[in-house]
Amino acid sequence: EQGLQLLELGGSVEEDYIRIARCFEATRQRCCRLEQDGQRAREQLARVESERAALEVKLKHARNQVEVEMKKRHRAEAELEKQERKLQLVLELLMREPWGNEALSREQCSVLSALAGRRLGAALAPVRRSSVVDESCQSLLSHSDISYDRTEDDV
Repeated sequence: EQGLQLLELGGSVEEDYIRIARCFEATRQRCCRLEQDGQRAREQLARVESERAALEVKLKHARNQVEVEMKKRHRAEAELEKQERKLQLVLELLMREPWGNEALSREQCSVLSALAGRRLGAALAPVRRSSVVDESCQSLLSHSDISYDRTEDDV
């Protein structure tokens, strides 16, 4: 009887071993697919990281360029204001001096009077700012939206 039981157990054990082997094979194949997926994800991550690094370099250069251009603009605006003040003083001097009105033609006097009457700054205001740069609050690319935080550059 014990032999028969062993033979019965032997038959079912063999089927169990086959089932276990099939499960191991399915698990091995799943592990291989996951390893391939992991490798593809690592390669994609490496590509994205290199793109991110290149974009960070471009951003740093763009920030530096914006900073340089803003400095140039401020210097140019200061120079313009300085020249406007000088011109305003010359106009006021010419309008006040009696010899200035005699030396100038009527047309020149009328132009100077018009300029002095409207204030020189108001007369030159449309020329003062470039119309290409929209500095209103509605501008999507306003310079106030740009962060000049240098801590990111160190990363």
